[in-house]
Amino acid sequence: MAKLMRLKGKTAFVTAAGQGIGRAIAERFIVEGAQVFASDINPALLDGLSCDVQTLDVTDKAGVGRAIDAARPDILVNCAGVVHAGTVLEVTDAQFEQCMTVNVQSMLHTIQAALPHMIERRSGAIINISSVASSIKGVRNRCIYSASKAAVIGLTKSIAADFISDGIRCNCISPGTVNSPSLQERLAESGDYEAALEAFIARQPMGRMGSAEEIAGFATYLASDEATYVSGIDGIIDGGMSL
Repeated sequence: MAKLMRLKGKTAFVTAAGQGIGRAIAERFIVEGAQVFASDINPALLDGLSCDVQTLDVTDKAGVGRAIDAARPDILVNCAGVVHAGTVLEVTDAQFEQCMTVNVQSMLHTIQAALPHMIERRSGAIINISSVASSIKGVRNRCIYSASKAAVIGLTKSIAADFISDGIRCNCISPGTVNSPSLQERLAESGDYEAALEAFIARQPMGRMGSAEEIAGFATYLASDEATYVSGIDGIIDGGMSL
């Protein structure tokens, strides 16, 4: 990969950077010249990243505040999330609470911590990872997951509108099916790996799953000065899944 250094001189804070999309974004940002603070609840997953790494539970509001105050990021990337399966008739209150806490409230808290630093500089880029399974497209057996990711899109647009005059840009990315360790775990737990894999691939008219690196490429654009006129968008990267 050519070192374009599009993020040189910028500081980035990435949650859930241990694997999948978060890891790919952290690695790409490092290549692009950013000073990266990579966090994950599982410290072992952060091994091998050539940046500042730290253990962080995104549901710990106080811990999130301390970590972000120390980093004072120009760029905040919210990748932490959990996937719940099931219809509305199968969801428990505990599952709903966990999904909304991890997928939505954690972003609320990281953004609340990062915004004062960005407002002080009158510059900042926030990128939230949502999903095509949200307000974009109904996906079977993803009731509360889709509700939480729809909330991420709404949160993103609200923040973009409220702080655009402060020099803050807030965008989100909605991937389709991306090959990741999390997805591989779900495939293995399905009981029929090959059938489940075929079903996931079939959802994308392009005929393949996306890669975490493809998502990282778009995140790099949104974080860079090439996107200074872009705020409040939901960038759909889904191989045609939402067509």
